[in-house]
Amino acid sequence: MTQTNTAIMVAKRRPVPALICALVALLLAYLLFWPVPFDPVAGPVRADNPAGSGVYAKNNRLAAAQLIPTGHGPEGIVLDAEGRIYTGLHNGDILRQTPDGGFEVLANTGGRPLGLNFDAAGNLIIADAIKGLFSLSPDGTLTTLAIDFEGKPMLFVDDLAIASDGKIYFSDASARHSYGADILEVFERRPSGRLMVYDPETAQLTRLLDNLYFANGVALSADEDFVLVNETFEHRIMRYWLKGPKRGTSDVFAENFPGYLDNITEGPDGSFWLAVVSARSDDLDALVPRPFMRKIVYRLMQLTGASPAAQHSYAVKLSADGQALASLEDDSGHIYMMTSVLQSGDKLYLGSLTMEALGVIDAP
Repeated sequence: MTQTNTAIMVAKRRPVPALICALVALLLAYLLFWPVPFDPVAGPVRADNPAGSGVYAKNNRLAAAQLIPTGHGPEGIVLDAEGRIYTGLHNGDILRQTPDGGFEVLANTGGRPLGLNFDAAGNLIIADAIKGLFSLSPDGTLTTLAIDFEGKPMLFVDDLAIASDGKIYFSDASARHSYGADILEVFERRPSGRLMVYDPETAQLTRLLDNLYFANGVALSADEDFVLVNETFEHRIMRYWLKGPKRGTSDVFAENFPGYLDNITEGPDGSFWLAVVSARSDDLDALVPRPFMRKIVYRLMQLTGASPAAQHSYAVKLSADGQALASLEDDSGHIYMMTSVLQSGDKLYLGSLTMEALGVIDAP
């Protein structure tokens, strides 16, 4: 082979490594510098994940749940005086169970209904993530109660609880990111969620708590002396005092759970049932004090289509003072993205953000 031919072959081989280097450089530039739709801040180092120990000893008890087909995303669940199940779907439909076990559509909010509850007059009060706070009367009339606060739209109305005096306590999950963009809350860590109260007598809307890390589930104590609100991305439950010497103040009711909290409902004997929608990620916990690394991980997830959400949910029973009494879980994929746990009699009713059915299982 002549010297000329050798030179030609070497020249032909050079573009391949050059192309690889260029692609690597582009990938690094993307991971390090590409704009992201959030502005992250550092948070404190996480406490150790309690999953697998104590009350949270591994079990798959939720995998025994019976599934009742509903349609996509029966997030919130409530039962009426006749024991009929009501839920809301991803497409905005409000469903009621029929005598044959199926469901009929009562209304459509035009948004995404999440938390549901009945007031004393039999109206179904609906927390709609997109449209706001609604009331659905027994005759099917849908009425808007609240859509904005202090002249600004509420971006993510999430869950609610109704007191005996008719006041509606509800969460506005984020003032920064709307429904569908809540994953950004994980990477940003700028708390903007709120606990609100709506008085139907005066139509007055009041903010009780602010700067919550994605305000989610809401529940009242048996004596209605306090109201709870979950902080999904802080793995804790905050308590706001409504009566007594602590009235108007707040404190931590319970914290350091093994996953991301969704709804919370009142249980028997002053207890509560907590829905843990997805298990914690130790990798994401490690990134809490590292905002720049969270940007890189987010860009990588956008590139690969990966998600931090695991198909691993928990139902946790809490005492009236916030102690974990029991934990039921499932990582088999039978029940996943579980958003609500409602006890009625000896049954637990399980809602889901993304499943096509709700679950029913015997209460422990």
